[in-house]
Amino acid sequence: MTSMNKSNPLSFASVLLISLMLLFNGCYSFRDVSIPPEVKTVRIQYFENKARLFNPVLSPLLTDKLRQKVISQTRLTQVQGEDADYDIAGTITDCSVSTTGISNQQAASNRLNITVQIEFKNRLDESKNFEASVTRNFDFSASLTLDQAQLQLQDEIIRNLSDEIFNRIFSNW
Repeated sequence: MTSMNKSNPLSFASVLLISLMLLFNGCYSFRDVSIPPEVKTVRIQYFENKARLFNPVLSPLLTDKLRQKVISQTRLTQVQGEDADYDIAGTITDCSVSTTGISNQQAASNRLNITVQIEFKNRLDESKNFEASVTRNFDFSASLTLDQAQLQLQDEIIRNLSDEIFNRIFSNW
């Protein structure tokens, strides 16, 4: 009986810790998403590509990834109408390449820079409306063409841009 009493506090602490983690996981999102309870709907408009270096798949992939992220990480319902509580629009405004590394007097690495201008409208509290630019940089070997680099980096580009946009809109940090 004495050995059970010695292990019992450890077991109790473990059960308590696990119970608290499960309880808080249901009540609080560890993603630090902040959405007022009165906000129920969101509209994510198609992100148009107006960049001078045009990638035809960037707009649909970015739009779709952001929509998926909002569905999976918030309680908001997506709608198509203009009466959504949150309205998110975006435009890919820049896609450019610069040399970042030189070896033997030749480019060794390049950087793809992509900028997205986002417009956020909160129809329930217009003081929360904002516009912002999100720019992400992606390095690649200078031995690749731009098309090859974009294809190779495509998943990373879409993930990073959608994460950055999501965090700008839904996180308080």
